[in-house]
Amino acid sequence: MNQFKIKFEIFIFLLISTFAIQSCTDDCDSQLFYTYYEPQYLTTAEIRNSFEFRAPEELSIPGKIYMFDNHIFINEVGKGIHIVDNSDKRNPKKVGFVNIPGNFDMAVKGNILYADSYIDLIAIDISDLNNIHIVKRLEGVFDELYYYDFMEDDSGLESLVVGYNEIDTVWYDDPECDAVMPSFLRFEGGGIMLGGAMSDAAFQNSAVQPPSASASGIGGSMARFTIVNDLMYTVSIHNLKVFDITVISDPIAGNEVDIGWDIETIFPYNNNLFIGARNGMHIFDISEPTLPQFMSTYEHIRSCDPVVVNDTIAFVTLRSGTECEGFSNQLEVIDIKNLYNPQLLKIYPMSNPHGLGLDGDALFICEADYGLKVFNASEIYKIDQNLIKHYTDIHAFDVIPFNNTLMMIGEDGLYQFDYTSLEDIQYLSHLPIAKAK
Repeated sequence: MNQFKIKFEIFIFLLISTFAIQSCTDDCDSQLFYTYYEPQYLTTAEIRNSFEFRAPEELSIPGKIYMFDNHIFINEVGKGIHIVDNSDKRNPKKVGFVNIPGNFDMAVKGNILYADSYIDLIAIDISDLNNIHIVKRLEGVFDELYYYDFMEDDSGLESLVVGYNEIDTVWYDDPECDAVMPSFLRFEGGGIMLGGAMSDAAFQNSAVQPPSASASGIGGSMARFTIVNDLMYTVSIHNLKVFDITVISDPIAGNEVDIGWDIETIFPYNNNLFIGARNGMHIFDISEPTLPQFMSTYEHIRSCDPVVVNDTIAFVTLRSGTECEGFSNQLEVIDIKNLYNPQLLKIYPMSNPHGLGLDGDALFICEADYGLKVFNASEIYKIDQNLIKHYTDIHAFDVIPFNNTLMMIGEDGLYQFDYTSLEDIQYLSHLPIAKAK
């Protein structure tokens, strides 16, 4: 029995109980107040015809970041990607916006930008900013992310639920009153919702990979896409997909590995993939790159958990919040010398940790509304005693540390810092989001 059916039957039970209680009241005076979420639909044809490269736009709801060469790519959650010229780190400039409905993740190799667009993977040629265009689209490769939000009408027209309009209303229990029982009932976040099919928003949740000679870029720790040599690995709610990008303009869907549920992030290191899930960290061997092999799982309490690693240690942040279904805010330090048997070494309390980055002994932890923390992590049992800097006046979601420059994204926009000297970190620039009107 699937999750929706269980929740639906629970709701029907509660609904019948409500009727039983209300049956003793007077006709139209008996009311049930509820919130109706009316689904917004777009056909797959409309989505696929909406790709467009535009003039620079303001950052509004920034999501994940990706760095390649002298450019930074910033996801505008669900809408597309800002391209930023970062040649001058003290004065980054937006050069354009790629309109991609349903975009949350990205990766770059050579002159090709790979991005999700709801259920599709698209390969975009970015070699000429005057002629950015799609060179290939793999349709339906991410349809499992939208299993409950995908529909096909009697004419065969395919549509996706792309949003909801919230409507507060009243339903009378007497059939002679004006109310009409909605045709579909759904739950989300513990509350009653009526309208479209049940949706798992895990795909919105968004691992700093070490630089290599493969001419690919670097993503943040909330990434679901990562490139290792001639392959791109992506994770969705429950599986790991492999794409062959030997010919960068012609990605080919390859093997698929089921790795359980609530998968969130992916981090490559050496010949391994470290995959963050809400119940733990999965480790896969990619010595045979096209056939990832499961090695082990480190289990933890249920929570969101991006991960970064070095040769012997994995750092995992766990945070609370509705989407994460957890109540703990902490940094976990894990011994991974034996990849088949990872062991917890230390837990450090945190405020609300999100993304994190690691460069040598420098550990950067995003604490959302609580700012950005910089630690010296050389002594893993004394990390809390080695806080180097705490920026309390910025919102921090995710980071990319590279070549002594820290790129940090948050609700305030893109910040950059020079950490050549950890004892004297220098502010470089801030690319703000648009102010609410």
